[in-house]
Amino acid sequence: QVQLQESGPGLVKPSQTLSLTCSVSGGSISTDVYYWSWIRRPPGKGLEWIGYIGYTGRTYYSPSLKSRTSISRDTSKNQFTLQLSSVTPEDTAVYYCARTPDPVATNFDEYDFWGQGTQVTVSS
Repeated sequence: QVQLQESGPGLVKPSQTLSLTCSVSGGSISTDVYYWSWIRRPPGKGLEWIGYIGYTGRTYYSPSLKSRTSISRDTSKNQFTLQLSSVTPEDTAVYYCARTPDPVATNFDEYDFWGQGTQVTVSS
């Protein structure tokens, strides 16, 4: 059974960089043919896809967040990391890591395993 677990600070100050890590067990982020993604849900809004890092290490980001987003991985630890720079209160959300076999997934039903989510608040 694949398990994903998000970790990172719950409070980030405006203009700083948000950094979250997803630890994966029961599967390999570098050999299993999947796309390891970050998704968020702002308060009172729907899910928003942020980007992914594929099993080859290739990354792809949401155009609306691309200029501020970086996703990397540590294959020795089977972890992948989100960095979102220059955050504002609008980046306050529950952040999820999730897995999909489809690099062009168009709906969130195509993600088969999810972390439980972690609340990140941007506030001074």
